[in-house]
Amino acid sequence: MNTIAVEIVTPERVVYRGDARIVVARGMEGDLGVLPNHIPTVTPLKIAPVLVKKHEGADDIIAVSGGMMEVRKDKITILAESAELADEIDVNRATAAKERAERRLAESGRDNVDFKRAQSSLQRAMNRLNIVGK
Repeated sequence: MNTIAVEIVTPERVVYRGDARIVVARGMEGDLGVLPNHIPTVTPLKIAPVLVKKHEGADDIIAVSGGMMEVRKDKITILAESAELADEIDVNRATAAKERAERRLAESGRDNVDFKRAQSSLQRAMNRLNIVGK
């Protein structure tokens, strides 16, 4: 079976390293499915899960908060602002961040800098909670 190497890196650490049959990530233009021998590509990523399909029933899901994905014929490198594996996510902390962001969104004007920051915070919290199935 053909595979492609996958590495997800943040400024602090290597979050994920492994091989995949396919990787699904959300770029600015929509979802991308990357198979081995894909044409070279570089694309910005949205705040969304990255799905690493290894083999039947063995998938890894990583909460990625923006960044860039570089695809080469034999390797995918994701340079993320932040990234977390499901078992690293603190559900209570993510829930509290979601609630804080929702309060700030309700209180601030739409053109306000705080509104945009709260929107990003809400997206990151929802991404984390979706990864852990909450």
